[in-house]
Amino acid sequence: MKKTQLAPIVLAVAALMAGCSSTPKTTSMLDQARSDYLVAQANPNIATYAPLEMKQATEAMAQANVEANDRGSDDKINNLAYLAKQKIAMTQEVTKRKVAEAEIANAGKERDQLRLDSRTNEANVAKMNAEKATLAAQLAQSDAAQAQRVAQQAQLDAANAQRQTQEAQARAAQLEAQLADLAAKKTARGIVITLGDVLFGTDLSRLTADGMRSAQKLANVLQQNPQRNVLIEGFADSTGAADYNQGLSERRASAVRTALLDLGVARERIDMRGYGESFPVAANDSAASRQLNRRVEIVLSDNSGKIVAR
Repeated sequence: MKKTQLAPIVLAVAALMAGCSSTPKTTSMLDQARSDYLVAQANPNIATYAPLEMKQATEAMAQANVEANDRGSDDKINNLAYLAKQKIAMTQEVTKRKVAEAEIANAGKERDQLRLDSRTNEANVAKMNAEKATLAAQLAQSDAAQAQRVAQQAQLDAANAQRQTQEAQARAAQLEAQLADLAAKKTARGIVITLGDVLFGTDLSRLTADGMRSAQKLANVLQQNPQRNVLIEGFADSTGAADYNQGLSERRASAVRTALLDLGVARERIDMRGYGESFPVAANDSAASRQLNRRVEIVLSDNSGKIVAR
């Protein structure tokens, strides 16, 4: 996707803003989002490695600009600008990760070529030794025996490397299948599993039967991947008192933590946070969007057990 194809929505919004008789509003959050968006547009790697994420960021930016043009409330503008900043940040992170992966892949190809050259040289030396064997039978026999040992070791090394590769691929495939069953998503912070409020009783922190089944699946993933840890984060919508929502988010996160402990996951592998109304994933202006904000997110660590802080 060309860079010029990434911003038609933003350009259209700019034209709309120019045609309006009233001056659009702005906030510091919106200004930050616009600045971040311009930086992302200037990154030539984004069009190659994160075109979908950039499209989502562009759409989110356009929504924030439209709300500013309509002189909406500061809170709504800030919410939309914050969502745009998150999507822009995700675009940058995905691009960084994929660029790094591409560099690693290229380095791997170079290493493979070096190994191939080395083995080719070894084969050439063996051929020269075989030609010399016609001049001295004893030396030829010695060289043949040595060549056989080298070949056997090479076969053993190749078999071990193939087995290790297959085992790693099998583990990766198993983890991917398990996470797919939990509707996990890859984010800038790592793999995130979201438990919606339908997995809890209404206005309650107790997991439903479906919620317990999800907890069991997550426990299975952790038991089969002992090097990984989890951070459980609880969230609420903006309805009701902030103190109550904070407590509810903490209780729901604690319910998931308790379920994992009961299912055999070690206490030191589980961390927990409650954020109340903070970090909404949707505007709290409708029942559907508020339901999206009533959630528990479970962040799966990398293979070293580390989790990126929010």
